[in-house]
Amino acid sequence: MLPTTARALTHRLAVEQSHYRVPSLLAAVVRAGKPAWWDARGRVDGSAPTTDTQYRIGSITKTMVGVLVLRLRDEGKLDLSDPLDRHVPGAAMGNRTIAQLLSHTAGVRAESPGDWWERTEGGDWAELNTELEGAATVLPAGRRYHYSNVGYAALGELVARLRGRDWYDAVRAEVLAPLGMDRTTPAPVAPHATGWAVHPWADVTLPEPAHDHGAMGAAGQLWSTADDLARWAIFLGGDTDPVLSKDTWEEMRQPATVVDDETWTDGHGLGVQLRRHNGRELIGHGGAMPGFIATVWADPADNTGVLFLSNTTYGGIRGQLDLGMLDLLAEHEPVLPEEWLPATAFDPSLLALTGAWYWGTASIALHLRADGNLELKALAHGGRTSRFRPESADTWIGLDGYYAGERLRIVRTPNGSADHLELVSYIFTREPYPPTAPIPGGVDPAGWHTR
Repeated sequence: MLPTTARALTHRLAVEQSHYRVPSLLAAVVRAGKPAWWDARGRVDGSAPTTDTQYRIGSITKTMVGVLVLRLRDEGKLDLSDPLDRHVPGAAMGNRTIAQLLSHTAGVRAESPGDWWERTEGGDWAELNTELEGAATVLPAGRRYHYSNVGYAALGELVARLRGRDWYDAVRAEVLAPLGMDRTTPAPVAPHATGWAVHPWADVTLPEPAHDHGAMGAAGQLWSTADDLARWAIFLGGDTDPVLSKDTWEEMRQPATVVDDETWTDGHGLGVQLRRHNGRELIGHGGAMPGFIATVWADPADNTGVLFLSNTTYGGIRGQLDLGMLDLLAEHEPVLPEEWLPATAFDPSLLALTGAWYWGTASIALHLRADGNLELKALAHGGRTSRFRPESADTWIGLDGYYAGERLRIVRTPNGSADHLELVSYIFTREPYPPTAPIPGGVDPAGWHTR
C-alpha cells in the first residue's frame, strides 16, 4: 500500500472512531490474496488492539454456516430444494426449503420468541422449536426478502443432524481449520475486546453481556480477529480452495433476492449478503451483537477486500466505513488490470468456431479464452454474455449470466465442420436466418426482401 493511500485510510478510520465515539475500532484491507493494510484506534484493556484481538462478529457467522450447507449439497447429502423437515423432522418451519432459508426468502420470523436472544443464554434446538410451534413463519414462502436469525438457527440444526456433531465443530473442522482461521471461536479467547454500549448523550460506557446462545448460535455466535477475517475476505473473493469449489462459490454469490427495486444495491445470495457500490459487485456480510459491530466485504473483480471490527452496540458506527475504504482505494490506488497474455496452447477446431454468430438477426461473437473456456459476447444489438466450460466433445456448460448451467451444443455437418450452435431453445447460425438451418418455424424460401 502506498504511504498516501495508507494515510487516507487511517484518517478515515480515525474520523469514524472519534466522531461516533467507538471504544475501539480496527480496519483492514486485503489485496491480491494477502493483507495489505491495517490500523486501529481506541483501546482494549488499556492498549491499542492488534490484528490478533478477538471481537464478536455476529451475523458474519451465517456465511460460514452457509458454506457448510453448500458443502453438504455438493456431497449429495441434501438438495437446496428440499424442505427442511426432510432432514430435521418436526421443524416448526419444516415446509420451507433450504435454499429459502439460506437466502432469507422463507418467510420465517426474524427473531426467536421470548426474551431478546442476543442478551440471554440460549436453549437447545428442542426448546427453540417448541417455542416456535405455530409462530415460526410470518410471510408466504418465496415471496420476498425477510431477514431471519431463526432461519439460520434451523440451518445450524440441519448441519448438526447431517454431520453428527455441533454446527460449530463442523464449521471448525471443514471451514476454519483448512483456511487457518484458528482464532475464530464460539466464546472469547484472550486477547479479546469487551463489548460496550456508549451512552447517546454522555461520554460514558456500559459493558454488554456475552452468552452462549445455544440453538440460536448459528445466527451470530462467533468471535474472530482481523487476521482471520482477512483470510475470510480472501475466501469470499474467490480463493475457496480447499473448502469449496469455484462453481459453488459462483452459485453462492448469485442474487437469490434483492432488498430494493430492479436497480438494486442490496441483495442476498446463498448464505451471503450482496451489494452494488460504485460499479463494484460485493460479497460479504455485516454482523452486530450487543457491544459489537463488524463487516467484511470482498470485490472478486478487483481482488480486494475490506473489513472492520468494533466494540460498540448498534448505531455506534454510521459512517459506512467499509464502503468509504473501498472508495479511497479506488481514488488513491486503483488496482491495475490483470496483464493480458496469449494462450499457451489451443485447440484449432475451437479456433474455427470463433467470430460472429446470429440468433435471428441479433449478432453475437464466440470468443476462445486463454483459459480454454468459450465466451459469448453480444455485438451490435446488445444481449446476453456468458462463459462456458467444456463438458464433453462439442458440449459446454454455462458458468454465469443468463445461460448459467445451460448446455451449449455444437452441431456439426457430416464433414465435421460446425453447422450451428444450440443453446437452450435457441439456434445460432453463421448468417442471419439461413434457409438451410433448423430454425423453428422455418425460413421463408424466398429469402430476404427489398421494399
